[in-house]
Amino acid sequence: MSRFLAPAALFAACLATPVAATGLSPAEARMKATIAADAARNEALLERLVLQNSGTLNLPGVARVGEMMRAELAPLGFDVRWVDMKDTGRAGHLIATHKGEGRGKRVLLIGHLDTVFEPDSHFTGFRRDGTRAIGPGVGDDKGGMVVIVAALRAMQAAGTLKGADVMVVLTGDEERSGKPLSRSRADLIAAGRWADVALEYEGLAVTPGGDAGTVARRGATDWELVTTGVPGHSGGVFGAELGYGANYEMARILDGFRRELPEANLTANVGVLAGGTPAGFVGDSFTATASGKTNIVAERAVARGDLRALTPEQEAAARAKMQAIVAQHLPRTGATLTFNEGYPPMAPTAGNRALLARLNAVNRDLGLPDMPEYDPAKRGAADSSFVAADADTIGGMGAAGGGAHADGEWVDLPSIQRQGLRSAILISRLAAERR
Repeated sequence: MSRFLAPAALFAACLATPVAATGLSPAEARMKATIAADAARNEALLERLVLQNSGTLNLPGVARVGEMMRAELAPLGFDVRWVDMKDTGRAGHLIATHKGEGRGKRVLLIGHLDTVFEPDSHFTGFRRDGTRAIGPGVGDDKGGMVVIVAALRAMQAAGTLKGADVMVVLTGDEERSGKPLSRSRADLIAAGRWADVALEYEGLAVTPGGDAGTVARRGATDWELVTTGVPGHSGGVFGAELGYGANYEMARILDGFRRELPEANLTANVGVLAGGTPAGFVGDSFTATASGKTNIVAERAVARGDLRALTPEQEAAARAKMQAIVAQHLPRTGATLTFNEGYPPMAPTAGNRALLARLNAVNRDLGLPDMPEYDPAKRGAADSSFVAADADTIGGMGAAGGGAHADGEWVDLPSIQRQGLRSAILISRLAAERR
C-alpha cells in the first residue's frame, strides 16, 4: 500500500467539503474547483513534459521543455524570456514575470527544466500504475513544474493572479550546474533579491505521519585533496630520508576528517581516491588513475568528496577544521585542500519558519493536517539555496513521489492537486499582503 494513500484520501474528502466547513474565501473555493476540474489536463501536461527528454546535457531537449512551459505561462499573462547559457555549457533558463499591482509581496517560484536522464538512458516513456505516474524526471522536476502551472491557472480562474507580482524561474541545469556558478546562477540570485518570498518546487517531503515542510536544506560543496611524498624504495618508508609517502598522508588526513568532523547536520564524504606513482584525475572528471608497485613509496594521492552543512557558519567552521587537519603533515609529505564552487546552505531561519506557519494556516483551512519541519539532513541541495539569503524560502512544494534519479522514478498523481491548491491559496494570500 502506498504511504501516500492516507493524505490523498484526506485531500479527496477536502475537495468534497463545503466551503463553510473549511474557512476558504469565495475566490479560494473557486481555486479548489479549478484544481479538481483540471486534474486530467495537468496529468496530460505531465506526460508531454516527461516524454520530451531533457537530460541536462541534451541542450535542444532542455530548450524544448522550456518552450512547452512558455506555452503554459504566456497565456496566463506572464512575460516569458529565455536566458541563453551556452557559454557555461548548458542550454539556458526560462524566466517568466507577471506584473501585478506592485503593492503586494513579490513571490518567486523555482523549478527546473532538466533531469538526470540523458538521451542514452534506457529508462524512457511514461506510464500510469494506479495513482502513480512513472517516467524519467516525472517528479524531479516535471511534476513540480506541473504543480506551478496548476496553481497559477487556479489563481487566474479565481481572479487572484491579476494583481499578483509573481516570477517563475526554471533553470536548465539544476542537476549538473554550468560553470562558473557566478554566471549560471546570476539570474536566479537576482530574482531572489527581487522577491520577498520564494517557493521551491522540488518533491514534497512525506513521512509516515504525512506531508512535511522543507524550511532548510544543507549546502553542498565539492573539495579536492592532493597529498605528495618522496618516492623511493619501500624499504626506506618511515625513515628520515623518505618519510611516510603520499598514501599514508592521505590516510592520516581522511581519518582526521572521520574523527574530528562529525556533528549534527554536517557530513564530509570521500567519493573517489587514488594513490601511487603517479596518480591523478582525468581532467575535471571523477575518474581517478594510479599506478605503482608494492615496493615503491607513493609519490602522489588524490581524493575528491563533498562537504554538506546546514548554515554558512557551520560550513566555514568545518572548512577551517579540515584545513587545520591537512596542515599537520607527516614527515617528508605535503598536502593541499581546495574547495570548489558549491550550493550554499539554506538555513532554517525565523522567516522560513514563519512561511511554513502561513502554509499550515492554508492546511487548516483546507482541513489538512499541519506540516511539521522535515529533517534537513534528509534533503539534498537545491536551487532555492541561492535565494534563501535574500528571501524567506520554503522548499518541497512539488509533487510527492519516490525513486528520484533512478529507474522507476514516480509521482503520486493526487499530490499534484493537493500541492497545486496549497500553492494557489498561499501565493494568493501572500500577494495580497502589503510589502
